[in-house]
Amino acid sequence: MRKNVHLYAIAAAAVAIHVACITQYGIFRDELYYLACGEHLDWGYVDQPPLIALIAWTVRHLFADSLAGIRILAVLAHGALVILTGLLARRLGGSRFAETLAATCALIAPVTIATTHFLSMNAFEPLFWMGMVYVALTIFNGASEKRWMLFGAIAGLSLENKHTTLFFGFAFVIGLLLSEHRRTFLRPWIWIGGVIAVLLFLPNLIWEVRHDFATIELLQIIARSSKNTPVTPLSFFSGQILLMHPLTLPIWIIGIVWLLRTPRYRALGWCFIALFTLFVVMKGKVYYLSPAYPMLFAAGGIAIERWTASLRWVRVAVIVLLVIGGAIIAPLALPILPVETYIVYQRNLHLEPPRTESHRMGPLPQQYADMFGWREMAEKVASAYNTLTPAEKTKCAIFGQNYGQAGAIDYFGPALGLPKAISAHQNYFFWGPRNYTGEVMIVMDDDRETLETIFEDVQQAGIVHHPYAMPYENDNPIFICRRPKTSLRALWPKIRNWI
Repeated sequence: MRKNVHLYAIAAAAVAIHVACITQYGIFRDELYYLACGEHLDWGYVDQPPLIALIAWTVRHLFADSLAGIRILAVLAHGALVILTGLLARRLGGSRFAETLAATCALIAPVTIATTHFLSMNAFEPLFWMGMVYVALTIFNGASEKRWMLFGAIAGLSLENKHTTLFFGFAFVIGLLLSEHRRTFLRPWIWIGGVIAVLLFLPNLIWEVRHDFATIELLQIIARSSKNTPVTPLSFFSGQILLMHPLTLPIWIIGIVWLLRTPRYRALGWCFIALFTLFVVMKGKVYYLSPAYPMLFAAGGIAIERWTASLRWVRVAVIVLLVIGGAIIAPLALPILPVETYIVYQRNLHLEPPRTESHRMGPLPQQYADMFGWREMAEKVASAYNTLTPAEKTKCAIFGQNYGQAGAIDYFGPALGLPKAISAHQNYFFWGPRNYTGEVMIVMDDDRETLETIFEDVQQAGIVHHPYAMPYENDNPIFICRRPKTSLRALWPKIRNWI
């Protein structure tokens, strides 16, 4: 317990920073969707495996609709990752300074701060990946190879969290084949671990088969679209520098070199290089690689610890510099500042988070803009809904063009007296039109000309606007539509929207 107190202190700092501003802005767009998925528990969804929906269901049953409660497990995941990163340094042979340095890097990495501030599968992914690495290190250090079964169990659960674990597993195998551990494949335990991973992943795989591999179809559609920003090797690498914090760059670069030069741990160095190459070739988003960095922080911390063995002042200076640098960039990843103050701060800092999608931007980056406007949108819809007669209300369907709009109605709607929403976007499409006939519908974010081809009577009932929301969610009309020309169930297969 005592030998870990420095790691607990850094982890507590990580959690405290999040808690201090956990409700500074509003609920995030994707959180609305995950909460909706939590109301439809299944073994898979169009755009994710099932674990995040189960987590959403759990936190909502524990904390109701409290925003702090919804986010608390993600916040605690940051604290846990800080500790795990320090423990990786210890497993690699480091002492107290190496552990502290590695944990501090995990504390200040902007992408880690950002992805653990709200409920998301990205908050838990580094824990799964580095949990596998920790188990592998115990085996590399002489523990029984039976532990590959534990590795496989973590891998299977990770696959139920996010499919990018497939890339990590592939890269890890490449790392083993290019290192002294290639003989591992001549013995049974790693294969048994693989079987365990497949068995744990099987329910989601069956869901994909039953839904015609909807996730693969979604990825193919996105690849053919212009939704994501173009990725080049240079833009991918420069994105890593900012996402992991520029001051950590020499640490993780040193970490790669140290791993490659250390035969026992060389597999991890090759694993990272393989992952980097895979994501560049496949034009993955810049943050896809971020769960792999803690092992580099740990390795880099060991190298720097050995170089500064007699230079205590250098060690202190390095930690202080990282903390100060982390504090400077933290507002870009964490909603510490009031909005107007943030806008001025970012402008003066001349930095902004790397963009992963090609949408037109407003005054805020997308990670913050997607936290604004949802309650106001639901209130506008409620105003339209309350103009209906009691008879119309009993059969009125509320249609959102995307899961953010539909999720906002599902989240804020009960307090406003609204029914559950429907949408043809991603997994909302599979949930169908519920029991609505379409006789009366409130439709968000559409145009009159299109709606008049579907309904006999179309009346605009409001418009949605929030100064900080994403532009594509702003100035969108709300229509009340009556007397459909075709039934909603007949229309449903034609309006599926995967992106």
